[in-house]
Amino acid sequence: MTTKRGTISGINGNLMTVEFEDAVIQNEVAYAVLGDTRLKAEVIRVRGRQADLQVFEDTTGLQVGGKVEFTGQLLSVELAPGLLGQIFDGLQNPLPKLAEQCGFFLKRGMYLPAIPRDRTWAYTPTVSPGDTVRAGDTLGTVPEGIFTHRIMAPFTLSGSWQVEHAAPEGNYTVEQEIARLRPLTADYGGQARLRNGQEMLSVTMLQTWPVKIPVRCYAERLKPSEPLITKIRILDTFFPVARGGTYCIPGPFGAGKTVLQQLTSRHADVDIVIIAACGERAGEVVETLREFPHLTDPRTGRTLMERTIIVCNTSAMPVAAREASVYTAVTLAEYYRQMGLNVLLLADSTSRWAQALREVSGRLEEIPGDEAFPAYLESVIAAFYERGGIVRLNDGSKGSVTIGGTVSPAGGNFEEPVTQATLKVVGAFHGLSRDRANARRFPSIHPLESWSKYG
Repeated sequence: MTTKRGTISGINGNLMTVEFEDAVIQNEVAYAVLGDTRLKAEVIRVRGRQADLQVFEDTTGLQVGGKVEFTGQLLSVELAPGLLGQIFDGLQNPLPKLAEQCGFFLKRGMYLPAIPRDRTWAYTPTVSPGDTVRAGDTLGTVPEGIFTHRIMAPFTLSGSWQVEHAAPEGNYTVEQEIARLRPLTADYGGQARLRNGQEMLSVTMLQTWPVKIPVRCYAERLKPSEPLITKIRILDTFFPVARGGTYCIPGPFGAGKTVLQQLTSRHADVDIVIIAACGERAGEVVETLREFPHLTDPRTGRTLMERTIIVCNTSAMPVAAREASVYTAVTLAEYYRQMGLNVLLLADSTSRWAQALREVSGRLEEIPGDEAFPAYLESVIAAFYERGGIVRLNDGSKGSVTIGGTVSPAGGNFEEPVTQATLKVVGAFHGLSRDRANARRFPSIHPLESWSKYG
């Protein structure tokens, strides 16, 4: 494949404008070439023959006239066995492995595969040659911790496909073929037949999915109706959260938002916990990284990290990179929902994410809304929370993603734009009180200001 190239015509912080010849698309990944280093970037706006890109690294050294290589691929994450227990940055780089190579200070332009390529998994097929499958259907299973990890037909499939070859039971890496599929088409009699001239599709355990596009390979989206038991009395009694629902925890600094999230992740009746530390203060992120491996899972008696994924930004990444971590986390949550599991996604703090949107919008010179936030702030926040929900899969099983986001309004002012935009789309509001926190009443949820639509 020929690499599309462009030339830098302007730089503004971590935003660069690139002149290109071949067509580029929104959210396409590109690399700015700086000597032997390639800095990852994402196309966020296309205007004629110019594209605006946000760079996920420090842009020191880039200059007008520099070269940019477009990949033709959308900003995506890798989906396969081996995600649980991992700590990723917003671009799904495994931070422990990066630290082994770089030490305490990560180098620019270093990107590692999220999934180990050399590890083998005990694969058991569940389909046979001649079976018909669709996108998201289970081809086989792999044991991963206490769960059965479903190896699914690629989410990009359209229509029905016939299994031409199914790998026998055995140990495979994520890049080895486990099935071959051939597309089917329906004739006028309603019978499916093989499409002539179509090549077979080789399927492995590893697939990728764009983070900005929701995974929608289920049969039906259901209305949340069952409560999510958190074992926190004030929540379960007065302000319940539905399984597959959404809620927010706004409150001033020091009111206990992060602690409440950690308690919820430990005791909530869910299968998978995903933490999106999307730009919260470094001290709290470090506390999360240190505490979670030592938290005991009430379900198994072992460490909670065995069924947890942490996605966080590094201090070296620009503010705008906070946006990627939120979408990376919710895509991972949707992936495990496709397996019929119940996932809890906790975003801390969506205020920092909104501030990243404000910074990018300002550099793009867009017309601002309230308090200089972008005019489309409400739409972006709504689109994020709408990716939660409970669904019925093609095989009849159910899976859910419950999203809980903290909001850090300055001075505890719940009238500011991020809090108000969030309240319009969530199903429960757990407002924290400074006075109750100072009185050491934890969780410091204000019983008169908080509410829930799921009660």
